[in-house]
This record gives sequence, C-alpha cells and structure tokens, in this order.
Amino acid sequence: MAQRKIDVVLASVKRLIRVGASANLLNLLQKQHPADLAAVLGELTDRDRQTAFDVLLDRSPRHAMEALSELGPEIGAHLLEGRSAEDIARYVQELESDDAAAIIEALPEDLSRSVLDLMRGKQDTEVEELLEYPEYTAGRIMNPNVFALSEELTVGEAITELQSARDVEMVFYLYTVDERNHLVGVTSLRRLLLVAPETPLKRIAGGELLSVRVDTDQEEVARQVASYNLLAIPVVDLENKLVGVITVDDVIDVIKDEATEDIYRLAGVSTDDSVFSPPASSLRKRLPWLYVNLLTAFGSAGVVKLFEGTISQVTALAVFMPIVAGLGGNAGTQTLTVIVRGIALGELNPANSRRALFKEILVGLGNGLGLGIVAAGAAWLVQGNPWLGLILGVAMVMNMFVAATAGTLVPLGLRALKVDPALASSAFITPLTDMFGFFAFLGLATVVLKHLGGAG
Repeated sequence: MAQRKIDVVLASVKRLIRVGASANLLNLLQKQHPADLAAVLGELTDRDRQTAFDVLLDRSPRHAMEALSELGPEIGAHLLEGRSAEDIARYVQELESDDAAAIIEALPEDLSRSVLDLMRGKQDTEVEELLEYPEYTAGRIMNPNVFALSEELTVGEAITELQSARDVEMVFYLYTVDERNHLVGVTSLRRLLLVAPETPLKRIAGGELLSVRVDTDQEEVARQVASYNLLAIPVVDLENKLVGVITVDDVIDVIKDEATEDIYRLAGVSTDDSVFSPPASSLRKRLPWLYVNLLTAFGSAGVVKLFEGTISQVTALAVFMPIVAGLGGNAGTQTLTVIVRGIALGELNPANSRRALFKEILVGLGNGLGLGIVAAGAAWLVQGNPWLGLILGVAMVMNMFVAATAGTLVPLGLRALKVDPALASSAFITPLTDMFGFFAFLGLATVVLKHLGGAG
C-alpha cells in the first residue's frame, strides 16, 4: 500500500475510534492486507492500537493474528497479554509455528508458560519444540512443517504427492530424504516439471546441497540465503536429519531486525525503543547509556584540566579544541560503521582484517592531512599565529589516525571476545577520540607555548 493510502486509512481509523463506530471500524480493518494493517496499527497510539486490534480480533481472529505477526513479537505480545491464556492459546494457532513461538516467547513469563501448557494439552508440540532452540538460531526461526519426499520415488509420484499436500510452508524446492530422514537431495519445481514422470527422483535431486544446522546463527542463515540467491534453505539437526525450512520472508525479517539492532546499538539505544514508545519507557532505556557517556566525558574533562595552565595563557586554544575532538569523533564513527557492516556481512575475517586496518589508517591519515591543512590555514588567518595553525593541523592528523585505528580495532576486538561490535560506538570510540584529540592539541601547545604568546 502506498504511504498516501496508509495515511488515509490511518486518519479514518482514528476518526472511527474517536466516535466509537465499531462496526464501521471493523469493516475498514477487514479490507486491509495484513501487512498494510500492521503499518496502520504501528502508527497508532498504544490505546488506539489496542482498541482497533481488539475490534478485529473478536470478529476476525485469523486476519488480526496475521497482522499481529507483521507487527513483530514484542508489540504483538503487548496487544495479547490482556487476554486469558486460553484465548491466547486459541489465537496463536492461527499462525505458523515459528511466528507463534516468537509471540509466545515475548509474553510475560507466567502467561507464556500457561499458554504453552494449554497448547501442549490440545495439539502437537511444534511451538514448544521451537522454543527449546537457542534464541537467534536457525532452529528458532525455522518452520518445522517442511515438505520432503523419499529419494526412492519417481518424478510422477513426487508430483502426485505434491498435489495432495496440505498445510505446508511455501514449496520453492523439493527436498529428498533417505529412509532415516537424512537430507540427501534437492531439486527445483521447474526441473521437476520438465523431466519425464518415470524419472527416478534421486537422479534429478543432486548437485550441491546447501543447508544449515539448527544451531546456526540467524545472521549466517541470512548471509547464505543472500549469497546463493535462495528462496528457502533447509534446516537439519546434528545428525543431518531434515527438521525444518527457513523461507526468504523469514530471512528478510532477520535482516531487518539485525540491521535495526546494529543501528540502535551504534547509538546506544535499546532495540525495543520505537518512535511511539511511551516517554517513560524510552527514558528508562536511554538514560543508562547516557550515564556511561557522562562518565567517559569526565575523562575528557580530566585531560583538559591537565592543561589548564596552558589554556589560561593562550585562551585561543579553547576556541579550536572542539574542532579536533569533534572531527575525530565523526571520523571514528565513519570507520566504525564501515567495519561493523563488514563484520555483519561476513566480509571481514581474521585473514583480511590487517588489510582493512591498513586501508582505514591510510584513509584516516588522508583525512587528517586534508582537514588539517585547511584548519591550520584558517587558524593562522584568524589568530595571526602560524604556530597555532601548525599544532592544530598536526593534532588533527594524529587524532584522525587514532580514530581510524580505534574504529577498526575496537569492533574487531569485541568480536573476538564474543561481544556485539555495534556496542563499540558510544562506549569506546568517541571517548578515545575526544581524550586523545584534547591531549594531542593541548600537549603540542604546551611544547611550543613560547611561540603562542600572540595567540591569546
């Protein structure tokens, strides 16, 4: 749906909620595609979102739950948690097992346990089995309802089985298994339809077989699907038995979630903080990171205090200090962003990290020279002292070198320690460039203090 149409529907939903026209509201919501409905619900206030969702859920639960899965598990769980465990257990059965598992996990612990107990007593335990896999792994996001056939069948028999199949995940590929359910082959539907019906299935279900294990990280799953242009990828257990499939729609969600997580963490923001989160909630999630930044800011202030005597003799230094620190911080963030992206996409590994570091150092020195020359000239013209311009230019080159080095080594080091590299931004890079920038500029000024007498 185009944004303009979403805006029109959104305005209508708000008006119908305001006047209490529940019947008209239900009629409007039922006409929207689940993805478009999720976009509309996502822009409502918490209260209006709950009202609209409840109206739709009571009369059209399947449509409501499909929209809920598009909204994401956190928001979805929040919309459902006011219902009884019995109702939630009934509603989530409208979803695929992987979507249901994500929403149930996001519920409060007691409610989640009650829902699982009810589902265990009424139907198969697919959802519970998915929740046993570690979070952010292939096992957690796969759909266990995968279509596979014995490799002993013919193509004609396979087509007959396919035509009679019900309630399976979208069939992009046909997977073949042996008598012990080991994954042994795969073929495309196109190839299946182009060969003679009497052809043995094992003859066409060959070639390179790509799969992931249940414990594979979901980012690695997304990388493989993107690298090999797949529409789906099979999931096997530790014995290579076929246990599920991950389709491209799930991979898109993973990519979106991982990108959002990295962007938020680079800024020191919680991943569940959104545009319309309650102010108190956003404050609670952002303030701790700002406290960390406050502590590191005192480190920068301590460096400045070391050179308090120099600044008191040459007050012009205070004018140019923010230039060195500010540009160093920006350059460090640029390097950090490139390196974190390289790590996320699998482009950076121990074998080529040194080349990446060398490249970023060259870029940093180039930036330092280019900016330092301009800044030095400007400082000379403004203050009429070439020595002030010189130390400003040299300090910028030095700080750009530090920014490039830290922006590369810190995320690589965090990755080696099994810590998310995106956390490096506000916690390490900016304080480093601030402190070193001040130290380089004021330290050089102290060394040549006698030549700066006219710059005060």
